[in-house]
Amino acid sequence: MKLRIIFLLLLVASFFSFVTSAQIKQNINPSYDAELTHYNYPFAVKFMPLQLENQLLKMAYMDVAPTGNNLQPPVIMLLHGKNFFGAYWKQTIQFLTGKGYRVIVPDQVGFGKSSKADLHYSFHQLAQNTKKLLDTLGVKKVVVVGHSMGGMLATRFALMYPETTEKLILENPIGLEDYRRGVPFQSVEEVYANELKNSESAIRNYHNTYYPAWKPEYDEWVRVPAAQIPHSDYPKVALASALTFQMIYQQPVSYEFPDIKVPTLLIIGQEDRTIVGKGLIKDPEKLKQMGQYPKLGKQVAKAIPKGSLVELKGIGHIPHLEAPDKFHDALLKFLK
Repeated sequence: MKLRIIFLLLLVASFFSFVTSAQIKQNINPSYDAELTHYNYPFAVKFMPLQLENQLLKMAYMDVAPTGNNLQPPVIMLLHGKNFFGAYWKQTIQFLTGKGYRVIVPDQVGFGKSSKADLHYSFHQLAQNTKKLLDTLGVKKVVVVGHSMGGMLATRFALMYPETTEKLILENPIGLEDYRRGVPFQSVEEVYANELKNSESAIRNYHNTYYPAWKPEYDEWVRVPAAQIPHSDYPKVALASALTFQMIYQQPVSYEFPDIKVPTLLIIGQEDRTIVGKGLIKDPEKLKQMGQYPKLGKQVAKAIPKGSLVELKGIGHIPHLEAPDKFHDALLKFLK
C-alpha cells in the first residue's frame, strides 16, 4: 500500500514538473498570433473600428497623456516602420510625455496589434485611416513623426492634410528615392512565397543591416516577429507583409517633396544604407548608387521648401533606438 502511495506521489510530482517545464518553455519561446494578442505594449492599447473593402477591421493605438497638468497639451503622433510596430517607440513616448506632450502611436492596419487584412494597401488609405483616428480622438493639430516606412506615410499624410500637420519629422525614412529604378519587380505571389519561408535567423540577419553595431536590446524586435512564424495565423501576417512591400515599391513619394507645405526636419543616421528590395538587385552599379542616405538626406532637405536636416554620424537606420538622446535632442530643438 505504501509503495502504491509513493508511486502515485511520484507520478503527480512528475506531471506538475512536466507542466511547469512546458510553461517555462512557452514563456521563453511564446507563439504570437496575427494581432500580437498576448504581447504587452509599454502603454495601454485601444482600438478603433474600421470598415475597408467590406471588411470589419480594427486599428490599434496608444494615446499617452503628458505627465504635467496641461489640459490642452500639444500632440505628437509617431508612425512606425514596416518591420516594426508602435511598441518600439517606448523611450520616445516617455521622453515626450515627460516634456508635456500628448503622444499618439497607431499601429497601421497590417501591422502590430491591428488587423492583418487582405486588401489593397495604399499610403493614401493608411493616411485616411490615421486622420479618422485623430478625428475620433478630437485632435485638430498634430506634429507628425515618421520612421522608415512611417516616413513615407507621414509624407503622404502631410500632403493630404496640411491643415492638420503642424510640423513633419522624418527619421531615416525610406522612399527618399524611387526603388522601381533599381529593384526588379516581383509579383505579390513571389513576395508572399518568400515571406512564408521566413525564419528567426533571416529576420535577425536583416535587422543586423540596420545598425553599425548590435546591442542586446535590439533582440526584442527580432524575437517578436519570429514568434509569429510558428503560429497558425502566420500566413495572414506574411500576406500583409507582401502586400505592404508592394505598396512601398509601387507608390513612391520621392517626386512630391517639393509640395510639402509644413516645416519639415529630416533626422538621418549617416551609416544607413537601407534599400527596400536590396536583395533583388543584381547590378552592382545600381547597388552602389542606391541607399546613400547621406546624399539623399541633403537632396530631400533641399527639395522641401521649409526643410532642414540633422545628420547623426555613426548612426544607422533607427536613431531613436540607437542614439535616443541625440534623436530626442534634435526632436526637441525642432519642436521649440
